Amino acid sequence: MSKPKVAILRTTPETVVDDYRRAMKLADIDKHIDVSKVTILKDNISWHYPFPGANTTPWQMEGSILGLRDVGNNDIVCVQNETVVTRAKKGERLLKLDVVLNKYNIPVLYNFNPRDMKWIRYEPKAKMKALDWIFPKGIMIPDYFFGKNILHQPTVKCHIYTTTTGAMKNAFGGLLNESRHMTHSVIHETLVDLLKIQYEIHTGIFAVMDGTTAGNGPGPRTMIPEEKDVILASADQVAIDAVAAKMMGFNPMDDLLYVRLAHEEGLGIGRLEEMDIVGDSECCNENWCFHRGDNVASKLGGRPLWFGWGRKFQKLFFQTPIVYLFIFASFMYHDMLHWPLAGNKIFQNWKRESKWGKLFEQY
Repeated sequence: MSKPKVAILRTTPETVVDDYRRAMKLADIDKHIDVSKVTILKDNISWHYPFPGANTTPWQMEGSILGLRDVGNNDIVCVQNETVVTRAKKGERLLKLDVVLNKYNIPVLYNFNPRDMKWIRYEPKAKMKALDWIFPKGIMIPDYFFGKNILHQPTVKCHIYTTTTGAMKNAFGGLLNESRHMTHSVIHETLVDLLKIQYEIHTGIFAVMDGTTAGNGPGPRTMIPEEKDVILASADQVAIDAVAAKMMGFNPMDDLLYVRLAHEEGLGIGRLEEMDIVGDSECCNENWCFHRGDNVASKLGGRPLWFGWGRKFQKLFFQTPIVYLFIFASFMYHDMLHWPLAGNKIFQNWKRESKWGKLFEQY
């Protein structure tokens, strides 16, 4: 069995779009997707505000589209989802993804819009680790996802619940509906289950990851952005997450349960010595010394409720109308406090001082 390929490239604002196309070719995208099928672009809008490192970048979107067209895959659709703290259409506009999608005439569908797709009950063939008992009435996924390729577009960043987040976590919003918050206490097992489902329903899976500005600390929104000037591409969702984590300073098999579980189940490779790392492979020797971190919301709410004393009350808190209190609190913290008091200032500085912020302005 051949080793999975992970392409890493150092990049610049002047070359980044073409570098994405080259990274996709280095990672053999033509061997891993069915070019006769529709490809879903699953971007990553962690926050509808343009916080550096949190979201799919416009150059990542543009490079992905051109990279697919390079191999003859012209039937491309972008699918968006929402969370309790994100609004898809607002994100498209503020993140300038709509500029790129309109430029290349890429239609946008929304998994929460019944006119675009319906949620149907799915019975996985693979044995589930968590989803079958989290959702005893049935696992619901969008009917539109069946029989299509999917290309994930995460960024290199930390996460308060999973330590890092990337290609595997990117399926979380697209495949699960608004009840997905109920899986947080078993989030690692959930990501493994979602990868199993993806293998069953998609004709091809691929990922490109943006590390031009990476997110250190309490992600996926309240982070410390750091310029790292790298991009990654791979068909192996486990491997690309492992390589990104290694550069961030984590041990993928020891520090990331979701990577180790997926590796052990044969869903991908989590050990770098078992991969074929191509391009600027010396990047893997870097250690950015990132840390997971916590913010006010995770310290006072998320972590104790999902992983501490609140676990015994999860049905009361999250499966009754009480959940709306937590949704409101999250909105107040992220949108009404953190963005105007800290996030927007970081964004404005990034636009003025960072070469990537200046590229963002050009879109």
